[in-house]
Amino acid sequence: MNKNHLDDACTTILVGKNASLDGSTMIARNDDTFFAVAPHSFVLNPAVKGEKGRKVKSWLNGFESEVPENGYKWPAVPNVDYKKFGYYDESGINGKNVAMSATESTYGNERALAFDPLVKDGMDEDVIVRMVLPYVDSAKGAVQRTGELIKKFGSPAGNSVLFSDKDDVWYMEIVTGHHWVAQRIPDDSYAVCANRVSIQQVDFNDPAQFMWSDGIQEFVEKNHLNVDKTGFNFRHIFGSDNLKDRHYNTPRVWFGQKYFNPEIEQDPEDVDLPFIRTTDHKISVDDIEYVLGSHYNETPYDPYSPYASDEDKHRYRPIGLNRTQNSHVLQIRNDVPEEYAAIMWLCIGFPTFTPYIPFYTNMNETDPSYNDASLEFNFKDAYWMYNALSVLVESNYTEFIQDDVDYLTEVRQDLRMAVAETDKLAADYSGEELVQFLTDRNQKVVKEMQDKAHKLFGDLYTKGINISKLTFNMDENL
Repeated sequence: MNKNHLDDACTTILVGKNASLDGSTMIARNDDTFFAVAPHSFVLNPAVKGEKGRKVKSWLNGFESEVPENGYKWPAVPNVDYKKFGYYDESGINGKNVAMSATESTYGNERALAFDPLVKDGMDEDVIVRMVLPYVDSAKGAVQRTGELIKKFGSPAGNSVLFSDKDDVWYMEIVTGHHWVAQRIPDDSYAVCANRVSIQQVDFNDPAQFMWSDGIQEFVEKNHLNVDKTGFNFRHIFGSDNLKDRHYNTPRVWFGQKYFNPEIEQDPEDVDLPFIRTTDHKISVDDIEYVLGSHYNETPYDPYSPYASDEDKHRYRPIGLNRTQNSHVLQIRNDVPEEYAAIMWLCIGFPTFTPYIPFYTNMNETDPSYNDASLEFNFKDAYWMYNALSVLVESNYTEFIQDDVDYLTEVRQDLRMAVAETDKLAADYSGEELVQFLTDRNQKVVKEMQDKAHKLFGDLYTKGINISKLTFNMDENL
């Protein structure tokens, strides 16, 4: 692994607009880092206009590039200590309602890398969002800009990137120093990806559904990389197929597909699980949250199961982890005006135990509890508070998990009511007044969720006192 590649292993879900419950497009991902403790902030980068000569710099590998003088506003979830660990902005939705999530670490095989090695000082994931998201008007345009930048600068690591707007969802896999393919997720479909090449057959006669790096067909033919007798299976040509895939990566795809398509029998170690799937029911934000926080629930591989063997409990790497620094669902809706159609559902903490807070991204700031996170534990920060809640629940899992489930069920209802109310009230505002209204509503929800989390802390601490092992019951008559 590239020493600068601090994203450890992420899980991705993409949903087309006709596959979703409300006709929205959704892209989602767990940001899983190499370290369990890596404080993140949630900040808003303002729009810029006429600022010539601005540059983006990587604190990790020396990459530097000038960027356009005009850019849209965009939220991000960067490292607090970015000078040491890089920006890693992770996710956001810009002022044109284009969403981007980056990156899911993806590994090309040694056969392909031998002929197009990674570029040590190229554009890596620590800066890719700030190089692309502020400057694009559509998901397809975002793929194009990313591809142009990879052609110019090269990539120092294998990365998969998610893009969406109100109509389109695209998944892009960068597998060598300069080569990549992107596929549009069909409107009636979904995809689950987990750290290995996912895209399968590429149709070079269908540019509406596929995009690719210049010369990739000639590159594959010249260097004898196509292992199949027919077709152009991107996964087979550029991907890996090894023990790590079968125990660390593929089982996560299996569980996601098992949840969305329980009627299909599959093997969790099958490295040829399909990339694109359809399901006979519509997918909600709740569904995505469940999968991103999952740990092979109700299977023999659940590490929390009281019935499974130790061998099965540790056989496969779960989706939700203690190393998940943030989990997000980027939703662009089609049933409300575009001025408040974009919502970033953001979970800071273990997605297994903590809620996804909806932020309208047409805002002018984020709450101080999110944008001013400390490097060391500070209970006022959302990062530390929700991680502390996660640790508290897990530390007495058997005794506390039902309390946490009840809490999450209640706040999901509250949060969806809040979104419905905000949508209704937002119709009375426009322009900067609307932006301020949405900002105020975001802050209101943050405060309400903070109060509910504090209430749960109090309940669990009190319960913990009563279940202490340092207990001795004495006859009250003595």
